[in-house]
Amino acid sequence: MKNIFNFRIILFILPVFLFTCEDKLDDEQELVVLSDEIDYTSEEGAFGALIGAYEKFQSVGWEQIPLLSVRGDDVNAGGLGDQQGFADTDNFIYDNSYWMYNSLFENWSQDILQITSQIKSLEEFRAAGVNSALIDQYVAECKVLRGFITLELSRLFGDVYKIETTDQTQIEVLPKDELMVWISNQMDEAIPDLLDVAPSQRTDLPGGITSYTALTVKAMANLEVGNYQNVADATGEIINSNAFQLYDDFYHLFKTDGKLANENILEIQYSDFGQASGENVSHLFAFYGPQNWSAAVPEATSGWGFYEPSFKYIKFMLDRGETVRLETSVLFTDRGIAELQTDPDYATLPSWISNTTRDGDVINDYSRAFFASGKHYLPSIELTPGRTSYGTNKNFTVIRYSEVLLMYAEALTRGANGIAGTADNAVNEVRNRAGLDNLSGVSSEQVMDEKFAEFGMEWGIRYYDMLRLEQTDELSYDGRTFTMQKAYLPYPQAQLDQSYILNDYYQSQQNN
Repeated sequence: MKNIFNFRIILFILPVFLFTCEDKLDDEQELVVLSDEIDYTSEEGAFGALIGAYEKFQSVGWEQIPLLSVRGDDVNAGGLGDQQGFADTDNFIYDNSYWMYNSLFENWSQDILQITSQIKSLEEFRAAGVNSALIDQYVAECKVLRGFITLELSRLFGDVYKIETTDQTQIEVLPKDELMVWISNQMDEAIPDLLDVAPSQRTDLPGGITSYTALTVKAMANLEVGNYQNVADATGEIINSNAFQLYDDFYHLFKTDGKLANENILEIQYSDFGQASGENVSHLFAFYGPQNWSAAVPEATSGWGFYEPSFKYIKFMLDRGETVRLETSVLFTDRGIAELQTDPDYATLPSWISNTTRDGDVINDYSRAFFASGKHYLPSIELTPGRTSYGTNKNFTVIRYSEVLLMYAEALTRGANGIAGTADNAVNEVRNRAGLDNLSGVSSEQVMDEKFAEFGMEWGIRYYDMLRLEQTDELSYDGRTFTMQKAYLPYPQAQLDQSYILNDYYQSQQNN
C-alpha cells in the first residue's frame, strides 16, 4: 500500500484557496472570491486552487453513489427501512420530491460549478506569472474532474447542465448525446497538458488525474453514444502504454492494501492518518454495511443494511463458477443462504459460502436485507486500532483498469478496429485474475457478462450498460418491469422551482 497525498496540507490550504458557490445556479451573486487573502504569484497557491477542485470531488455524499447504482439488476435497495424513496427508485417508481434526487442533482451541479470557478482562479495565477505549463496541467485536471461528474450526472438525469463558465448567461442544459460529445472534446483538450504516468505513480499528487484518467473518461463518454471506434482508440492507447496492471489479489483490491493500486485509474482517497483519534477524512460506508454483525474486533460498529446484492447476481455468479469475485462482492447471511437454497437449482452451494468472512467477521441475520455489499466492506481487523466506524480509512474506488480492458473488448466486438491486441486477450486478462479459463472468439454478450461479473455493486456500471443497450429484459427482474421511459430520473422539483435555466429547458421539452 502506498501513502496517499497529505490531507493535512490540503485541509490547511482549503480555507484560503477554495472559492465558494453557495448560492444556486440562478442567483446573481453566485461566486464569492476571497481575493484579499490570495497571493496570485504563489505556485503553492495555485496548487491550493487545484486541491479545492479535488476536495469537491472527494466530498461525494453517502447518498449519491447508491442512487446512481440502485436500479441495476446487480443490487437492491434493501427491504425495510426509512428510505422508501430509495426502495421505490429501485423498483422504477420515481418521486421528483424525494430528497435524494434533489441532493444529488444540486450537490453535483454545484461541484461542477465550483470546479469551473477553480479553473477561473487558476487563470488569475497564470496572469500573475505562475508557470504557465503548470497552470495548463492544473486546468486540465479540473476539466477531467468536471467532465467525469457531468458524465455521471447525465447518466442519471439525461439532459443536464453544460458548465464551462461561471457566467450564468452562458450556462445551458444540453441533450445527453451532445454532452457526451462535449465531454469527449474536453478530454481531448486536457490530455496534452496532463502527466503521462499512471495516477499511482505521480510524485506531486499520488492518485491525481493524469492523461490516462482523461482517456478513460473519453472512452466512457463515447461508449454512452455508441462511438465504438473512439472507445477502442482511447482504451487501446491506455493498454499500449503498459502503465497499468490488474492487481493480483481481487479481494484485497477493495481493502486497505488496494489503496493507490496500479489498477486504479481514479479513486477517492480517505485516511485516518494511522491515528486512533483526531483527524479523519472518511466516507460514510455504513450505508452499505450489514445491520448486524459479530466483528472480529468487537468494538467495530455495524452498518445501516442498505444496498443489497441481488439474488439474480449471486445466481449468475454461481452459474459461472465464480469464487473470488463472488466472495469479494457479497457478504452472506445465514438467512440469505437459506433463501438461496429454496431454489432447487441452488440447494447445494459451494462449501466456501458462509456468513463468516475470511477475516473473521460474522455477518448475522438482519431484517432489512439478505446480503450486504462486499466491495464496500473493510474487515474490522483492518481498522486502525481505536477507530470503530464501519469502513473508515477505506478508499472509494471509482475507475479501474479492468474497465478499460472490457470497454476495449466490447468496442472490438461491435465493429471497431483495435490497436492493442484482440478482444480475447483483453477479456482473458480479466478472467485469468478471477481464476477462470480463457475464451476464444468472444462475443459482445460474453463481454457484457464479464462486466456484470467484474463490476457488480460498482458505480451503477451494470445499469448504464443495460440502459445504453436498451436491454430492458435484463432490468425487468424479480417482479420489476423496466421500460425505456424509466431510463432517467425526473428533475427534482426543488431544482425546477429555483433554477430558471433548468425549468425553461424542462418546459420546452414538455411542449415538444
